[in-house]
Amino acid sequence: MAESQKLMLASQLQAQHHLSRFSLSDPRVNILAAGIFALVAVLLTQWPALMLLLGLALLFNVMAGTRWRSVIKRLLAFETFMLLLVLMLPFSMPGETWFRLFGLSATIEGASQALTILLRANAVVLALLALLAIREPVSLGYGAAALGFPAKLIHLFMMTVRYIQVLGDEFQRLRNAMKARAFEPASNWHTWRSYGWLMGMLLVRSMERAQRIVDAMRCRGFDGSLYLRSQLLWRKSDSLLLLGLSLLALVPLVWQQFLE
Repeated sequence: MAESQKLMLASQLQAQHHLSRFSLSDPRVNILAAGIFALVAVLLTQWPALMLLLGLALLFNVMAGTRWRSVIKRLLAFETFMLLLVLMLPFSMPGETWFRLFGLSATIEGASQALTILLRANAVVLALLALLAIREPVSLGYGAAALGFPAKLIHLFMMTVRYIQVLGDEFQRLRNAMKARAFEPASNWHTWRSYGWLMGMLLVRSMERAQRIVDAMRCRGFDGSLYLRSQLLWRKSDSLLLLGLSLLALVPLVWQQFLE
C-alpha cells in the first residue's frame, strides 16, 4: 500500500505512459535546476523578462509531460491566494494615484508591483511543478541529502511524506463521523464550533499517533538517524541536462540586462 501511494504521488502530475527526462534524471538535477530558476525569478524585475521566464516554465511542463488538468487545478488554488495580494497591494503602496475606491487610493506603483509578483510567483510555481512535482518525494529526499541539506530537514521531509496521507485518512474518518451524525455545514456558530472540535481532535490524534510511531521506532533501534539505502549515480547526461536547464533559465536575466 505504501509503495502504491508513492507511485501515485510521483505520477499525479505526469502524463500516462510517458516518462520524461526530468523524471529519469538524478534528483539532484531537479533540485538544483529548480533552485537556479527560483533565483533567476527573484533577480528579474522587468515585465518582458518575467513573461519570458513564465514561458520557459510552461516549456518545462511540456518537456516534463505534465497533466495540464492537474497543473491548472493547482494553479487555481494558488491564484486564490495571489488574488488577495493583487487586490490589496495597489492600495497599500505609496505613489502616483491610479484610481480611487471608497476613499482609498490605488497607485500605479502598487499595481506594477502586484503584476511583477504575480508573474514571478506563477513562473516559479510552474517550474516547481515541472521539475519537482513529477518526482517521487522520497527520491527528492535522497537528492537533498546528497546535496548536503541538514539532516533534521531531511528527516522532517521524509516523515512528512510518509505520514501526510495517514493524517489525511484520519481527517476523512473524522469528517465521515460528523456526516454520520447528520452534520450539515452552514454559516453559524454551531458550524464553526464543530470545525474547531474537528481540528482539535485531529491535533490530539496526530500527537497520539506520533508518540506511537516514536515508540515503535525506538523499539526497532532508532537512534535519531535515517539511513538512506539508495545510492545516487551522477551521469554525464545529468550534467548536460542541468547545464541546458540552467542556460535556459538564465536567458531572461541576460535579456533584462540588454533591456536596461
